[in-house]
Amino acid sequence: MQLEQLANDFWRQGYLVLEDFFSADTMDSLQNLILGHYGLNPEYEHEAAFLSKSATEVIPWFPQRSGEHAFDEIDQCPKMLELTQAILGAGWQGLYCMTMFSKKGTKGQAWHQDCPPDDPQQYNLNRLVYTMDIDEQVGGEVLVMPGSHRLGKLPVGEVNEDFSEQVTLMPKKGTLVIIHGHTWHRVLPIKGAYRLSTNYRAVPQNTPEDITDICVYRNMLYQFSTSKVLEDRLV
Repeated sequence: MQLEQLANDFWRQGYLVLEDFFSADTMDSLQNLILGHYGLNPEYEHEAAFLSKSATEVIPWFPQRSGEHAFDEIDQCPKMLELTQAILGAGWQGLYCMTMFSKKGTKGQAWHQDCPPDDPQQYNLNRLVYTMDIDEQVGGEVLVMPGSHRLGKLPVGEVNEDFSEQVTLMPKKGTLVIIHGHTWHRVLPIKGAYRLSTNYRAVPQNTPEDITDICVYRNMLYQFSTSKVLEDRLV
């Protein structure tokens, strides 16, 4: 890997896509574990008001917190560690591993930023691992706004509006997608039986571990620890 070039590309775009980063065998093994946990019709963990207002229908699972050590292999992957350090610098730390399940016919995720961009130096890094192909038949394509990690807070507006500059990502099995926490991003509705991805979040040095507690949507600021809307941005 050309680490310096990749890091430069990330900081220019606010995201990075690396296909065939992980082996098919490793991806198949994790896919089976994830499906074994969820089944095909898991229950939502967020209240109905959040699901409606956020236009986000994703069910999380934190496998390492449940003692599932199979996910440690990705966490400790040398080339992902090297790339993460090239982007974040020395002293960075991993936060947690979170799998995300979306059911057929659900909305995906509306435009959001994973943390408020008030301080450009305070952010998280999403390291998204795909154990399955994401394509037009499955749905759940990822939309990103290049360079939006430098544009401040996601503007108020319609939660699923299309932007002329947006880029559509369709990661294949084994792909690593890295997204800056301030980058505007969205997931399209799910057409297939389900959609899965796994997020190994990380932060640079001197960043609070609860950096992702407050999420920025176009219509609100939402705090997960209190399950409260901190600000209705449409008022």
